[in-house]
Amino acid sequence: MKTNGLNLADKTIIVVEDDLPSVMYYETLLKNTGATIRVFRNGKEFVDFITMSREKIDLVFMDFLVPLVNGIECTRMLRKSRKNVPVIMVTGYASDQSKKEAFLAGCNEYVLKPIYPEFIYNLLEKYLFEKVWQESYID
Repeated sequence: MKTNGLNLADKTIIVVEDDLPSVMYYETLLKNTGATIRVFRNGKEFVDFITMSREKIDLVFMDFLVPLVNGIECTRMLRKSRKNVPVIMVTGYASDQSKKEAFLAGCNEYVLKPIYPEFIYNLLEKYLFEKVWQESYID
């Protein structure tokens, strides 16, 4: 599978997603990039991880409706300690209200499922390699 030649060997990507086919999709798309991929199947596991670990996180793919702690709350919790980690909210819900909530919580992108490989690679490139967004990102 084409990965746009992305070398993410020094990157850690978090996937917060309860849907197993979606998890496998991310893993398939990212496995040849060299990135470390950590998967959390519910929001509580993710919140516990960010609360108890200082491990580096380069980017988060966040499902909107993960069990126990939803994606909005997970993002709010992440923003308390890690303000500059890009969060891509991925959802099947195309409501203006949920989109607004996601951005207010601190998401960088709000993406509707299905999310195509080329688009994922473009997002990875945008947030992991282009310094432009990081310099203009306001804490």
